[in-house]
Amino acid sequence: MKWIASVFGVGFLKPGPGTWGSAVALPLAWGIHQVGGFWLLLNVTIFVFLTGYIAVQRLTAGQAHSDPGWIVIDEVAGQWVALFPVSYGATMMSIDVLRLWPGWIAAFVLFRLFDIRKPWLVGRADRHGGPLGVMLDDIVAGVFAAVGVVVLGTLYHVVLI
Repeated sequence: MKWIASVFGVGFLKPGPGTWGSAVALPLAWGIHQVGGFWLLLNVTIFVFLTGYIAVQRLTAGQAHSDPGWIVIDEVAGQWVALFPVSYGATMMSIDVLRLWPGWIAAFVLFRLFDIRKPWLVGRADRHGGPLGVMLDDIVAGVFAAVGVVVLGTLYHVVLI
């Protein structure tokens, strides 16, 4: 379970294990997208969320601190949610997902910003505590980042082009 929660040991990298978890999520998302596009990424994200929830539940049972820094499976799931607009857009346009590279950068930066700062609903989910709080705050941060990616993409295509 520790290998799942730490994403094969990535969570033990220092400094900033959450950022390392988000960074490793990027090539994983690319590979998943290459194999099956957005729909596979969506399904694998759901699977990782559920698997992460179970791993966190088992690893933190009876502990005072339910979100140790080395648990980064939540960052992977949240980062993938942040990448949904990029993957969906590439799938719908039948283009190489790397052509949308600004979206990758925006998704990473925005997700890390929302995950670290924990504004509004992200913080509320984090305060929920337990395994659900561990996993859910990153999903909410991913949703906020995904909305930001869509807004930035729209601004670029509507205003700048």
